[in-house]
Amino acid sequence: MSDWVDGEQRTLLDLLDARLDHDPEGPFLDVCGTAYTAAELDREANRVANGLADLGVAHGSTVATMLENSPAAVISWFAIHKLGAISVPVNTALKGPLLRHQLSDAATSVVIAQDDLSDRPTEVLDSIESVRHLVVAGDRHGTGLSGVRSTVHAWDDLLGADDRRPGVLVRPADLGTIVYTGGTTGPSKGCALSHTYHLSIARQIISSWGRTAEDVVWSPLPLFHFNAISCMLTGTLISGGRASLARRFSVSGFWPEINRTGATIASLLGSLAILVARADDHPQAKHASGSEANQTLRLLTGAPMPPEIDDLYRDRFGVRTFSNAYGTTEASLISWLPLGRQGKPGSAGIVNSETFDVKIFDDDDQEVPAGEEGEIVCRPRMPHVMYEGYWQRPEATVTAWRNLWFHTGDIGRIDEDDYLFFVDRKADYMRRRGENISSWELEKVFHEHPDVKDVCVHAVSSEISEDDVKATVVLKQGASLTEESLCRWSVDHLPYYAVPRYFEFRNELPISQTGRTTKHLLKSEGVTASTWDREMAGVTFERR
Repeated sequence: MSDWVDGEQRTLLDLLDARLDHDPEGPFLDVCGTAYTAAELDREANRVANGLADLGVAHGSTVATMLENSPAAVISWFAIHKLGAISVPVNTALKGPLLRHQLSDAATSVVIAQDDLSDRPTEVLDSIESVRHLVVAGDRHGTGLSGVRSTVHAWDDLLGADDRRPGVLVRPADLGTIVYTGGTTGPSKGCALSHTYHLSIARQIISSWGRTAEDVVWSPLPLFHFNAISCMLTGTLISGGRASLARRFSVSGFWPEINRTGATIASLLGSLAILVARADDHPQAKHASGSEANQTLRLLTGAPMPPEIDDLYRDRFGVRTFSNAYGTTEASLISWLPLGRQGKPGSAGIVNSETFDVKIFDDDDQEVPAGEEGEIVCRPRMPHVMYEGYWQRPEATVTAWRNLWFHTGDIGRIDEDDYLFFVDRKADYMRRRGENISSWELEKVFHEHPDVKDVCVHAVSSEISEDDVKATVVLKQGASLTEESLCRWSVDHLPYYAVPRYFEFRNELPISQTGRTTKHLLKSEGVTASTWDREMAGVTFERR
């Protein structure tokens, strides 16, 4: 075992104070076109923090936010931490049972939602005992939300509070954020992340990118993902410089946004980076090529990306890429490619031995020889650089830490040069367009349909990246349901990113001798001649 290291421990408020000390009035964040200095952001965050305190939010309270990228999303994130409270950023696509689960599980007392999404929490709040207040950000100010047991407040009311900083003691080991990760054999679990964890992952990213105070980082990634929090908020506080946060991603708008903001680094997901690289084949993409398209960009980040996409960015646009990394919410970057290190084709970089011990285990938790496949496991080399456990789930935390190693549930191999290669997911969850999707949770929702007898949701390969989702369904006797009607039903009951692309009706599902659905057989079959494809059928819907 490697030696234990006394790592740096600071709070998010310490990082903001450092920025206020050396550059209070310089450009800091461009949030969807609204520019903030550190001092301006600090004042507005103080007002919202004091407004939240008036609603009973205190040290250790959980506050859920359901906000797309916007000034309210950034201000509320800082405001929550000023009270020593815990931010629970909720995916804005959640609705119904999946949204109810996260709000209830987090035991949140206050929900902050943007006005055009506020009907979603409204539909579930009366069944959640802990929620006392709903804050609505936007022009509607909560109009039309009568009958809600929770008290409804306008965002502007919070901004009208005192701008003095709350006098709350916050420690580096205190929890700062709960991020929900995809459930595989049960409901999604909340990863409890400390202030020091935020600092650690941001420093890892800064080191990998070679980010300096001269850089301008641009990203359309949502602040309910920890990627954007680490790169755009925490990372900018640490490295200096400035960042520009877009409302959402657009292929045709990518290069214009890069040139408008003067971005030197673009932070994307691998699937989005692939779309930009292949934009000439996209019917709606309209951008210049070569030097006309890229005036400032030096680095584009996104994982995973195939080697040919890395080559395309380098050869066509003169842009270096960072795609060699592997991590989990529980453990940040388990492997990476530090600046100056050469990657290997197909690898996820080299083991991050500065922060973790990383090994490959077999099913008996025995280490396998170099180059052999097994489960990726790790443990920290310094305090609070991994999650503090699954929120309110001690049994699940203990299970994940079998034999005092965190088990990722992913299969990989490490070669003789310490390069890590990701092979496959051990559990039955999927990743589509950057979102973790629990097959268990989707199956539970489909079982609510009155015509569905049984269902198996699983991954099939995608021509873009990551996974596409397929639902293999057994209907009840006499049901007249069609694949298209079930697809349209799922649009109303699932987040947009989880709506399956493929549906297939069968008389029965393959069952093992132990009575379990043999999902691996369905996955290996993939798209068959009997599979219905919503994209081929022209079924579209609003991605919200």
